This record gives sequence, structure tokens and C-alpha cells, in this order.
Amino acid sequence: MNKLNAKLIVSDFDGTLITSDQKILPAVREAIDGYVAAGGVFAVCTGRILPSILPRVRALGLEGLVIACQGTVIADIQSGKLVRCGGLEPGQAAEICAAIEEAKQSVNVYCGDDFYSDIPADNRFLKIYEDIIGVRAKHADVPLSRFVAERGAVCQKVASLCAPADRQPLYELLCRRFAGRYDVTCSAEVLVEVAPLGDTKGAALEFLAKRCGIDMSETVAIGDNLNDLSMIVAAGTGVAVGNAVDELKAAADFVSLSNDEGAVAQVINKFGWAHD
Repeated sequence: MNKLNAKLIVSDFDGTLITSDQKILPAVREAIDGYVAAGGVFAVCTGRILPSILPRVRALGLEGLVIACQGTVIADIQSGKLVRCGGLEPGQAAEICAAIEEAKQSVNVYCGDDFYSDIPADNRFLKIYEDIIGVRAKHADVPLSRFVAERGAVCQKVASLCAPADRQPLYELLCRRFAGRYDVTCSAEVLVEVAPLGDTKGAALEFLAKRCGIDMSETVAIGDNLNDLSMIVAAGTGVAVGNAVDELKAAADFVSLSNDEGAVAQVINKFGWAHD
């Protein structure tokens, strides 16, 4: 039997583990199965909310923990039971929503198993997003900044589903406004997201490694966008897939094939096993 090198491999989901058409390549599935069978721990760390990612990791046959909402939520795959759940207090979430509303961009709010959007229900871009994540948006009769404050619920993150041309200006605006207070990042060409400071993918990777008794030097993290930066830097080996943004590639120890070319299989074969 092959000897393990890295004992824990954590992969982003969209743009990394799955292809552009939302599939998992047979070679990737085979590599994951072989690695786990040999005793390696393979986990998914995603910006998706828990109801979106649980069916996908269960279909993969993964066990153990899954990391959702940029690291804010960690849950047991089989039971769905929460192991850790952070979030923004109602006043914090309302403040973030208001800033996005002032910038005249759309707002999505993620609270537990639900997500709310101020984008009209019949909007085709919202429908595409809903189809991708497998969860339907709920809508409020008032601006979400007001709704969140009045509802009094803890929200795991706030996001804006915006046009590609608007992403960078909005990202920079929110970075300036909330520097040192919240974690502002981008998870796709059309998504700017704001989450609690410190509840990052990197922090979740460290939590998972400690829970499994694995040294960080024996971990690998794989991603494609800015929201993966913290775990790429925190891991013993940080990998940016070939389709990753330039900022992530610059921070990575290795740049792999693209997600459509089976990046995760390549990474498992290269770093998961000890090579003489």
C-alpha cells in the first residue's frame, strides 16, 4: 500500500473540486476514494451554505466534517449536526447590508439553512445562482438591512451577487469601509462576500487539523479564488488550480491543472503520497 505524505487535504468546491459544468471527474473521484481508503482525511471547504453542500459531499461518499459559509460553519456530514457555527450579530449584518444597498448593489443574506435576497424572484441571474447552489432564495417586503435588524437573527455571511464589472469596485469599497472589522472577500466573478473577522477558511482548516491530530505541515489546501487565500497560506502546502485568480497563484506553493482537467486528482497524486 502507498504511504501517505499529506494526512489532510482540504479542497474548495466550486471552481476547484467540480468542473465548470458542476460535475466531478471520474479521475478525481477515484483519487479521493484511494486517498481516504489509505487513511487520509479529505474535506471540502466552501462558501456555500450547509443545505447546499451537504448533498454533494454525501453523494461523494465523504465522511467526517464539511466546512461551509467560508469557514463560519463546520458540520458532521452524516448527521448534519453543527460542530461549530459563528456569525454576524443582527446589527453587524444590518450595517453590511446597508453599505451594499447604498452602493446600489444587490444583497444576499445567509442565516442558518436559509438565504434571503433582494433580487426579484423572477430574475434570471438569481435563478441561475439558485440552480447552482440547489437552494431557493426567500424574499422580504422591506430592505434586507431593515429585515435583518428587525428579525434579530445571527447571519453567517452577507454577499452581493453583482455584475462582473461591478465586483472589484464593490470589493474595494467594502474593504475600505470594513477594514479590520469584517472579512471581505470574493468567491466568484460575480460574488463579493462579507463574513465575521477570523471565521475564515484558513481558521477552519486549522480547527480541522487540530481536531484530527494532524500537524499543519502535513496539510494541503486547494482553491481558486480570494476566499481561499487564508487556507492556502495556512496549509503546509497551498495549491492554486490552473483557473485560479492571479492573487491566489502568487501566494500558492504550487499551481496545478485547472478544475476542468482534474486538478484535485493531480494534487492528491503529487502531494498525498510519499514518493521515493
